[in-house]
Amino acid sequence: MNWSGLFHLGSRYLAGNRTKTILLVSAFTLVWLLPAAITLLAGKVEEHLRSRADETPLVLGRAGSALELTFNALHFTKPEMATLPYREALKVAESGLAQAIPLYARFHAGSHSIVGTTFDYFRFREFDYAEGRAFLRMGECVVGSAVAQANEIGVGDYVISSPETLFDLAGVYPLKMTVCGVLESTGSPDDEAVFVDLKTTWIIEGLGHGHIAAAEAGEDERLETGNENVVRLNASVVEYNEITPETVESFHFHGEEEDNPVSAVIVVPFGAKEQALIKGRYAGVKDLSLVEPAAEMDELFETVFSVQRIVLGMLVLVGLATLALGLLTFLLSYRLRTGEFASLRHMGASPRMLKALIGFEAAFVFALSILLSVVLLWSLLSLAPTLIRLLVG
Repeated sequence: MNWSGLFHLGSRYLAGNRTKTILLVSAFTLVWLLPAAITLLAGKVEEHLRSRADETPLVLGRAGSALELTFNALHFTKPEMATLPYREALKVAESGLAQAIPLYARFHAGSHSIVGTTFDYFRFREFDYAEGRAFLRMGECVVGSAVAQANEIGVGDYVISSPETLFDLAGVYPLKMTVCGVLESTGSPDDEAVFVDLKTTWIIEGLGHGHIAAAEAGEDERLETGNENVVRLNASVVEYNEITPETVESFHFHGEEEDNPVSAVIVVPFGAKEQALIKGRYAGVKDLSLVEPAAEMDELFETVFSVQRIVLGMLVLVGLATLALGLLTFLLSYRLRTGEFASLRHMGASPRMLKALIGFEAAFVFALSILLSVVLLWSLLSLAPTLIRLLVG
């Protein structure tokens, strides 16, 4: 058999019928690509979510959706979820059974979550610093590597909290926070977060504020009380929107600190016995929920994989139908080209040569579609971490 002639005739036919060739290659590429891409992405998402959940023993929060609580504590999503008082974190710590790490992830700086927490969270996640240090006072913040890179900021720069509404009638101003540290990349949601002291998030919410001392206020900034020993300030006194070493002492809170809100508490038992005891302690509490992130991920992916099996089954059926249509296209092509094949037979081509020509064209389309699907799958694999961070956090 003349292989060079076979290659020449086959390639010329495919080049002359580009539309049909492109459609067939595209259809077959999707047949190979879609099931593999869905399986790959589902596996990567599972790996990403499970690794974070496996590192976090227990999470305490307000009773409600256990999955939303898990995602708020681990990925800083669901900022609108119900809060619990800070005293619940203090109770866990005072029990002697576990370490309590409070989190308040409600506010944002642009597209980045502002996470109020304590030094214990930094030790728990074993952070390393690319530059700078941890926050030492209210108004300082530590930013994740992705935040620093996306906004081109470093130690000494500023991050400003985003207002919850365009017109804040309560008078809560966006807070200007000084960057005191930048974290090394962790490949986790921490890269996209801005970490501050809990009191800083309470100030953003308006539970605390700072202004000039009452004794230093001018006459036009005071209210008449009828008591010369009592000084009250009127609405003309503007609250500070930046906490500096000079103004930090003027910031204060009205009410008890333990009544202020947190969105979740990471609970790290000191051992297996302590974990069993603390789970039993919260088993009968109606308004609070103690969840195990790893177990929540098991339930989530049990559902995900059930749906995935259905989707993959449907894709297999669609793929088989596409392959059948492709085969039918080649058979019809063979019948439609009887005049062309008759001319080739007159020029000395054997029936075996003609069948091999159809086989070459089919093999070329299949091989090119497989190669293209492998290239696209490899590209998807390299983009998977970025896609997962955008979709999941």
